[in-house]
Amino acid sequence: MGIVVHVLLTAVALWVSTLIPGIDLGQGSAAATAGTLVGVALLFGLVNALVKPVVKFFGCLFYLVTLGLIGLVVNGLLFWLTGWLAGELGLPFTVDGFWPAFFGAIVVALVSWLLNLVWDRVTEDA
Repeated sequence: MGIVVHVLLTAVALWVSTLIPGIDLGQGSAAATAGTLVGVALLFGLVNALVKPVVKFFGCLFYLVTLGLIGLVVNGLLFWLTGWLAGELGLPFTVDGFWPAFFGAIVVALVSWLLNLVWDRVTEDA
């Protein structure tokens, strides 16, 4: 159940990131948009689970030298990669360049963190 909730919370965070110019979901019904968001959330999770550890391993020196700030760039590039992969898979989610991806990754990280914090508090009391 935890993975399903995490994917749904990430989908909401991705939806919020579409407020940034350059990140677009395309036109469609509410059900199609929700399906796209869930699909992209799953894809984003896979990219972060498979690619990010490899990048962190090989870029370890850059993380140390920049005191971790390169992580913002890496997250933006992974977000951009997710947008490209979504397009290749036929999902109407586009990221039009590095800067929208950079800021979109920051928005997704912050909104996901906030939603997970709220979810943990709600389920803690239950």
